[in-house]
Amino acid sequence: MSNRARKIFILVTVIIPFLIYCVVYYTPMLKNAPFKSAEFVSLNYKWGVGKTLDNSYDSATGEYQYLNAKDSLVKTNVKLRKDDIIYLHRKATEIGFWNFPDLIANNAADTISPKILRYELEFKYKRVTKKVVYLSDYSETPKLRDLAVQMKTLVEQTINAADDRYGKKK
Repeated sequence: MSNRARKIFILVTVIIPFLIYCVVYYTPMLKNAPFKSAEFVSLNYKWGVGKTLDNSYDSATGEYQYLNAKDSLVKTNVKLRKDDIIYLHRKATEIGFWNFPDLIANNAADTISPKILRYELEFKYKRVTKKVVYLSDYSETPKLRDLAVQMKTLVEQTINAADDRYGKKK
């Protein structure tokens, strides 16, 4: 068998069937993925202690309120750009946010403790919604805690960057 005939044989018997298998196997998975950036509706982020979470951001309306260093409630309007939304969606996918449990806490009874800082992060899509509540004293699974903190920090940085951009336009 010549060298050219071997290459054609390998191409026809190994590479082409593998590519066909990949297309047939992965296409339905990608089409049915529940969290698609094209179907994004809004992002809600709240944090604070106790029952009332004074600090919040809603990407649908752009309402952003937070307590400043003087414990004064500051209300402003901050819109995220499409690039910011895509960035957060990709980072959430990369971190594995879609696989997080709904509650990241040591004890479910402590979710409304007046002493523990609580974060609620919710991504809303056309077909599904993913909401995660994270308590800052969580210590059971360090890797999950670190990923939750990383996701929280990314959202905060993105909102603050958008707020800085908006503030410079005024």
